[in-house]
Amino acid sequence: MEKHTNTIDMWITAHEDELVRTADHIFRHPETAYQEVRSSRFLAEFLDRYGFQIEWNTAGIATAFTAQWGSGRPVIGFLAEYDALAEIGHACGHNLLGTGAAAAACALKTDLETRNIPGTIRVYGCPAEEILSGKIVMNDHGVFNDLDAAVTWHPFDRNRVSNDIWQAQDIKNYTFHGISAHASRSPEEGRSALDAAELMNIGVNYLREHVPGDVRMHYAYIDNGLPANVVPDYARTNYFIRSSRRPRTDDASRRVDDCARGAALMTGTTVDVELVSSCKEMKVNRVLTELYYQAMSQIPVPVYTQDELDYAARLTAEAGLSNNGIYFAGLEPLEDEPVPISIGTDAAEVSHTVPLITISAAAMCKGTPLHHWAAAKQAGMSIGHKGMLYAARCMAEGTRLLIEKPEYLKKAWEAHRR
Repeated sequence: MEKHTNTIDMWITAHEDELVRTADHIFRHPETAYQEVRSSRFLAEFLDRYGFQIEWNTAGIATAFTAQWGSGRPVIGFLAEYDALAEIGHACGHNLLGTGAAAAACALKTDLETRNIPGTIRVYGCPAEEILSGKIVMNDHGVFNDLDAAVTWHPFDRNRVSNDIWQAQDIKNYTFHGISAHASRSPEEGRSALDAAELMNIGVNYLREHVPGDVRMHYAYIDNGLPANVVPDYARTNYFIRSSRRPRTDDASRRVDDCARGAALMTGTTVDVELVSSCKEMKVNRVLTELYYQAMSQIPVPVYTQDELDYAARLTAEAGLSNNGIYFAGLEPLEDEPVPISIGTDAAEVSHTVPLITISAAAMCKGTPLHHWAAAKQAGMSIGHKGMLYAARCMAEGTRLLIEKPEYLKKAWEAHRR
């Protein structure tokens, strides 16, 4: 264990500065879903420098790539992300996520080369996670079908194996069409698409009482650009409908559709229902969670400087974070059962194709929510960097164990097929 861990650790330590520069470059140039031209290129160029063969346009997506090294089995895929959020940039830490996945792959490659162990390592550059899209498109194209296992991580405010059931989700657009009229002179001639959208939302808000407690339904209006003195003939809403189980999401999604159709009937309008994206809940693989927990137990968690602790204290006060002055902690224990969580990822779809493991690393102080400016602040400084490097070491070491012990892969697939 020590010799192998040191090979991985030595590579990451030797390349820390370059890894930080890579993550910071992506951080400073945030690009939203399917626009990640600069981010994907920068990460692919990093992998190219360390011996990976790059193929672009994976699944026909311009900002998706596949980087590969090695030959034979097993074939292990690291899933990298790099898309940002509109307005607040990398408030989900994908600049760290993609770079950390690439670092793990490079460190593992070096270890396998050193010991002349066969296997194939791939890094998939996966765009558009924030709109629940990239990996689903790639999965539908069969990109991951020949993998023996997939590995990824996500920045959070704690260190743990992600024993989590990420949500099954539908993303839908509801577009109402009515009849335009002057809102003061002849409103009776109009049929308001906006009225229909508002009535739909009222119906959904009453529906919340009559769905299981883990169902989440949230929406936003998409501006139709009309002034208030016009009966609007067009209105559009975007909905996320989620739960921890696909059948519950399906049921809630159908009932939201009914709210839309009922609102159209009440207002004399019509509605188009567009399913933008859909995924299953995460399929947790107990064999992999236990193996990677074993690996994480061997990797020291980051140690923080006084300046970093002072920064976390200031951020906690400014953002009103809840942590009782405990900003960072060690590795959390592995739970006995999977844990449903109220967020989703397109990686969940991949988990139904091949065994997938996700780890979490503290790239922000405790209490920091994702999709928040405080998360973005830490993704671009040393606190985030330390979480990224820790995650890279953990993923590489866990995957080394997986490759060395074929019985674990066999058991992981047995668990996956159940």
